[in-house]
Order: sequence, then C-alpha cells, then structure tokens
Amino acid sequence: MLIRRPVEEVFDAFVNPEITTKFWFTKSSGTLAKGKVIRWEWKMNGVWDKIFVRDLEVNRRIVIEFSDRTFMEWTFLEKPENHTFVRIEHYGFDSYNVASVNRAMDSMGNLTAVLCGLKALLEHHIRLYFIEDQNPDILVQQ
Repeated sequence: MLIRRPVEEVFDAFVNPEITTKFWFTKSSGTLAKGKVIRWEWKMNGVWDKIFVRDLEVNRRIVIEFSDRTFMEWTFLEKPENHTFVRIEHYGFDSYNVASVNRAMDSMGNLTAVLCGLKALLEHHIRLYFIEDQNPDILVQQ
C-alpha cells in the first residue's frame, strides 16, 4: 500500500510501539530491534504473543517470527514525492491444514486493516480503530 509519508516515518511507525499501538496492537514490551524478543498484546481480545525480530534493515525491511513459527516480513520502498510503498507478507502456514489456511486468510484481512489504519494515521492524523472494532462481540473488559 502506498503511504504518502517519507520512508523514515513509515518505518518508524512499525518499530516504535508508541506509534504502532495507535493502529495495530494495544501494548508492546519494547521497540523492534534485530535479535530482540518482544511481547505484543491485543488487550481488547485478551490475547498476546511473543515475537522474535529475525532481521531489521532500517527503512528497508523487517522480519519477525511469531510463537507459532510463522513469519511476517515488511518491505519499505521509497517512492517519489516522499511517499513509501509498504508490503507485508505473513508466511509459514501449514498449507495442508484447513485451520492454517483459515488463519492465513484472517491474517490477510487483518493486515489490510493495519495498513489502512496506518495510512489514515500518518496521512490524515486520524485514528480509525479498525483492529479494535472488527470483532466487537469478543471484546474483553479492560
């Protein structure tokens, strides 16, 4: 997705939890850095995960591993006029398992919401609450 902001700002939005918590998860144990283990929480759903930062190239690429042994990779491509194209891939699912295929499809929808939330936040300074509001029936009281 094209984000009409400089690559440095877009990249920082994913590594800096003070920004990421405005469009994705609700809490993080720290800033992303290569080799670190970080805990991400989605308090509204009562879930969390520990992720391992496998690779991080500033303003270019981030690769993390989730506790379920799936991987997520972001690539950041600098575009003219201080714009950035962000691509997110979530892979490593068991393609022979129906539950894994369903999880992969859910991930695709969630990541679309994440990118739309990021775009609204960085381009228009609007917080859309896409992730928080997509499953209102399972909200956990905080």
